Amino acid sequence: MQARTAGRKHRSIRYAKWGYLFIAPFFIAFAVFLLIPLASTVYYSFFEYFRSGLKIIGPNFVGLKNYAAMIKEVPKYFSNTMIMWLMGFIPQIIVSLVLAAWFTDLRLKLRFQGFFKTVIYMPNLIMASAFAMLFFTLFSNSETGPINSILLKLGIVAEPVRWLSNVWTARGLVGLMNFLMWFGNTTIILMAAIMGVDPGLYEAAQLDGASSTTMFWRITIPLIRPLLVYTLITSLIGGLQMFDVPQVLTNGKGDPNGSTNTIIMYLNQHLYSKNYGTAGAISVLMFLLCAVLCVIIYFTLTQEDDGLTREQRKAEKARIKAAKAAARHH
Repeated sequence: MQARTAGRKHRSIRYAKWGYLFIAPFFIAFAVFLLIPLASTVYYSFFEYFRSGLKIIGPNFVGLKNYAAMIKEVPKYFSNTMIMWLMGFIPQIIVSLVLAAWFTDLRLKLRFQGFFKTVIYMPNLIMASAFAMLFFTLFSNSETGPINSILLKLGIVAEPVRWLSNVWTARGLVGLMNFLMWFGNTTIILMAAIMGVDPGLYEAAQLDGASSTTMFWRITIPLIRPLLVYTLITSLIGGLQMFDVPQVLTNGKGDPNGSTNTIIMYLNQHLYSKNYGTAGAISVLMFLLCAVLCVIIYFTLTQEDDGLTREQRKAEKARIKAAKAAARHH
């Protein structure tokens, strides 16, 4: 019997070795393409390391000097990024919630749902750079631009609108593109969340005379809150990484007056000029911001939804632990 048990253990250990062998490529690739570059970025963020003409300066250790210099500049680019993200996210979440509620309401009996879902998701499949080039052409400042041409012929404006030369219209175009590219994806996520709500809750609310609006705010929104937080934070992480749309739309200049310059565009300018120290400091800051947001997502999606407060949940866990300890003593 013991020999048979030992043989089974030996075979399981041998099989485990094959498992480690199969997952090894992932960990090797993860270390080579993520961990090593990350460690290198953190390392060079403490050094003066840039190109001046044909001469390479550094690397010379400067401590937190790169971070101190970055703190003076980053708030401006951070505010630009957040403004353009909010201009896209606010209409995105509102429209997505409305569409998700409509598509999942069986009482409406909407026809051609599959067609409409496909149409609203299609912009998500278009490359952001191609989308930006399309908008650059449509909203050209000249009178020959398609949008200006239509507005002039209809008599809505007396002279061409300089879309890309005004701070708020340029930011608005970036926000509009982000909204169009992502509201379909958000709608699909929220539809899945709403479909996971127990239909019995809506039936009970209807019997009590609750209106559709009341059920939406009192049942749907509270129960899909974790997915709403997930959508908010993942969108925020994507917003912090905003680069391709404003880069293509403004030809990398962030015009007008740097109002569409994002954090990643600022980072790209330092990489282009070979200023690796400052670029490393900006990258570390972005990594820490995204890491904090990911931790928030984790705790939001894994928290218990049992209707208890934190203190009540702690008291309940303590009671269960004490009961188990008492049972062991008996």
